[in-house]
Amino acid sequence: MKRIGFVDYYIDEWHANNYPTFIRQSAYRDAFEVALAWEEMTPAGRRPLDEWCREQGVGKAASVEEVIEKCDCIVVLSPDNAERHEDLADLPLQSGKPVYIDKPIAPSLAAAKRLFEKAEQHGTPMMSSSALRYGSAIERAIRDQIAGQAVRFVSTRGPGEWEVYGIHQAEMLVMTLGTGTTRVMACGNDRVNLLLVDYPDGRRGVIEQIPNHTFQLSAQFGADGSLAINEMDDFFPRFIEAMLRFFETGVSLVPKAETLEIAALLEAGAGALRTPGTWVDVP
Repeated sequence: MKRIGFVDYYIDEWHANNYPTFIRQSAYRDAFEVALAWEEMTPAGRRPLDEWCREQGVGKAASVEEVIEKCDCIVVLSPDNAERHEDLADLPLQSGKPVYIDKPIAPSLAAAKRLFEKAEQHGTPMMSSSALRYGSAIERAIRDQIAGQAVRFVSTRGPGEWEVYGIHQAEMLVMTLGTGTTRVMACGNDRVNLLLVDYPDGRRGVIEQIPNHTFQLSAQFGADGSLAINEMDDFFPRFIEAMLRFFETGVSLVPKAETLEIAALLEAGAGALRTPGTWVDVP
């Protein structure tokens, strides 16, 4: 049984609260367990680490060093505060043990590059992605409908604010439309974020963030092919199994180029939302 360690900014958040159960219910339940957890701080109104550990049946670590020493693989969480990932992942990425960094990997392309450079310098396997990447409907569409054909347009929709949830739409867009984005423009309103994503070869994407909207994707490909995915209800269990497969093999399931492109797109999108109606270059 391989031991997973959690490193979090604060532990009482949705991902940390649910990952242990998903892992226990996964196909890898006899191979992995969440053994230790550590948090940097406890915000007011959140459960402290010792209470969280008692409720989850997970050991309380006194330090990041203890998590690294006693665990075989590490999850750096902080899904709502990506700006903390560099500090929280500093020691794990020097460990040589597989490290999964929760979404989004970083708030800027430069920070994402630094994380990859540190991992590579220390021979540490690293992976980061949106859980939406692993939905069975998207997987089937890419494998059975899109495969071998050029995708010219993708529209993704979903809820939430850009800094926390934009990763989901950006990941779906890049994994279907491809890398090479050059500029982004925001043209929504005070209720909806709408971003145009431009490629120099005529490809184009649209990202919409609508309050309380479900995740969806539409695409145009080949001569006259099109698809619409309106139901995405199995991505989290499949994501957990993908993460555990990474821990088992030490090989990321996500191309580095796509992770860096997504980080760059998120950075440019944040700038575009501050200056609506103006094209912002993707770094």
